[in-house]
Amino acid sequence: MATCSKNSKADAYDEINDPGAAPYGNFINYYSFNPPENRLSLIPPALLRDLGYSDETTLIVDVGCNSGELSIAFYKHLVPEEQPDRRKVHLLGFDLDETLVQRAEEINPLPSRITFIPLDITKDTNQLQDYLSLHGCSHFHLCLCLAVTMWVHLNHGDLGLLQLLSRLSSMSQHLLLEAQPWKCYRSAARRLRKLGRSDFDHFKTLKIRGDVADHAREHLERHCGMELIQSFGSTAWDRKLLLFRKT
Repeated sequence: MATCSKNSKADAYDEINDPGAAPYGNFINYYSFNPPENRLSLIPPALLRDLGYSDETTLIVDVGCNSGELSIAFYKHLVPEEQPDRRKVHLLGFDLDETLVQRAEEINPLPSRITFIPLDITKDTNQLQDYLSLHGCSHFHLCLCLAVTMWVHLNHGDLGLLQLLSRLSSMSQHLLLEAQPWKCYRSAARRLRKLGRSDFDHFKTLKIRGDVADHAREHLERHCGMELIQSFGSTAWDRKLLLFRKT
């Protein structure tokens, strides 16, 4: 995952964090400049109950979990310690960076309920199906896709982005989506060039531009059988948190 800003924070961020070194968004210090509270402050703690998940096994998946801080904080935010049926809620976080996944495993305080695995969702979903089967479920109840879409888009093109959205919607009842806006794409490409690296393969040929979140919404509603049911506002990085439901 990665970030950009609408103000001078972006310049300071460029100098300190060298984001071009993580062309897939797999920053080693991501949560030092975009802490979990930036999202959690917008999400109601009663979200699972509001969605009707209170009396059954509930599975959450965090796509591109990085080093796991947000996954763990999200679980604790939605499933407090005093909740009697806490053991029924399980979270799976995955990332393509094995080093980050190892870090997530090392800080995981709830290994019986939170699991981290290395996985590139653009290549393989068998492990996700195995996890669902292990818990006797056919789908995840809530999928978190937070600040991931841009990196799939830049590295796999328009088709890769649409395939990601289709794949996530096919295995999830609800999808919480935070798509980076187009200005983040420009910033990511600029930072890569400043490091003397080649541009992202697909950046100049992308046809999906502008309001990427709206493009994602249109695809999910027209082609994936999902509907937008709530917007939780925008994060400190000026990105919308959108909640979709399978129709």
